Amino acid sequence: MLDCAPETRPLPANGHELAAARHLRSHPRPPTEEGLVLKFYYNTAPNPMKVALFLEESGLPYEAVPLDTRKGEQFAPNYVAINPNSKAPAIVDDGEPVFDSNAILLYLAEKTGQFLPEGAHAGETLSWLMFIATGIGPYSGQCVHFRHFAPPGNDYAVSRYEFEAKRHWGILNDRLEGREWLVGDSYSLVDMAAWGWERAAPFVLGEAGWAALPNVRRHFEAISARPAAQRAAAIKDRHAFKTEMDEEARRFMFRHTAA
Repeated sequence: MLDCAPETRPLPANGHELAAARHLRSHPRPPTEEGLVLKFYYNTAPNPMKVALFLEESGLPYEAVPLDTRKGEQFAPNYVAINPNSKAPAIVDDGEPVFDSNAILLYLAEKTGQFLPEGAHAGETLSWLMFIATGIGPYSGQCVHFRHFAPPGNDYAVSRYEFEAKRHWGILNDRLEGREWLVGDSYSLVDMAAWGWERAAPFVLGEAGWAALPNVRRHFEAISARPAAQRAAAIKDRHAFKTEMDEEARRFMFRHTAA
């Protein structure tokens, strides 16, 4: 099960915001105040893994705080105060909470001045980041839900979400034709966002669907070979998460049925 939900973030509303995004590298935020370590609330679903990769690549010190969604920890009042949407991931940095994985990536890129494509790529960066956030993620998540966890009798939903998941992944595959990275000539936060979901793509699409995406697979393998990606993947060994999809887990994961 992909313990995640669709995440959206609007594109900048005006030219001032676009200009700000374009110049984030030259205006990094100050480093975290000494003694205040960034807290990263996570599990090993695709969206938290994007952030784990950025944290490992950037070298920011952080404390990994497990959030076991199958035990309902996302609904604890102290976590809801950090993320009112009760999803993973979230961070608390210098006492400031930030939630939504894509918002966190942009926040950390601004804070560190790292992993934003060089040159005039602000529009492409935002476009492909939001394509992953509003297309790849939600359709992949719904595809998994209706294929693997919904009760029988949802043929229309299975067909729709399988089609849309494959369509979105095909767009990503086409984008990577002849390209090493998604935006510009450098590895960036957009590639990290894609990697989080690429890790789950065989489960989303099936092995045949994954095999049909050679450019995405090449992209995934290139990132996975990076030492930081290997450290991010190893975050699964820091804490034990519940793996059973029992009645308790279903009550927390599929709250519409609990009602």
